[in-house]
Amino acid sequence: MSAPTLTGFDLANRENFFEFCQANATWQIERNSRGEIVVKMPTGGESGFRNAELTAQLVVWSRLNGAGRAFDSNTGFDLPNGAMHSPDASWVSKARLATLTAEQKKKFLPLAPDFVVELRSETDGLALLQEKMTEYIACGVRLALLLDPAQRNVHVYRPNAEPRVLENPQTLDCSPELPGLTLDIAAIFDTEL
Repeated sequence: MSAPTLTGFDLANRENFFEFCQANATWQIERNSRGEIVVKMPTGGESGFRNAELTAQLVVWSRLNGAGRAFDSNTGFDLPNGAMHSPDASWVSKARLATLTAEQKKKFLPLAPDFVVELRSETDGLALLQEKMTEYIACGVRLALLLDPAQRNVHVYRPNAEPRVLENPQTLDCSPELPGLTLDIAAIFDTEL
């Protein structure tokens, strides 16, 4: 597989960046707040299975709650700081989605989700993920979780608070931001193929 084609694209421009990603659809691409292109590696089987469990839990809660929409790891979000990230799982309220045009909903969503989760795989550097979590909060995310199955801990990020690290939690109550959502962390961490 050849490297992504960069010629002819102004990657700082959001519309051009979307077109760039479409032209290089075989690559998983993000852009950080410094405008640097980040090519993401596909996950292995264990991480993919864990991510499916995480997304399933969020989707089930979202359907019951009815106040918003859950998104999978392929959804791009154009953040206010110029970054474009695709969190492993995310959720946005219907009220905030209603402010977007039909055309905006077809492309990278031009907003920060209300809730994001990143699931650390063996190839992910912890410091880079922690930086991304801080960036999410600075852009308006109300609750951001970094799940680290290898260390069996969860990093919890909220606005105006220091990140907390929970060691080997079995469940995690996401209230008050997402009332009624209790993630079964053990089911995510203990998933075996």
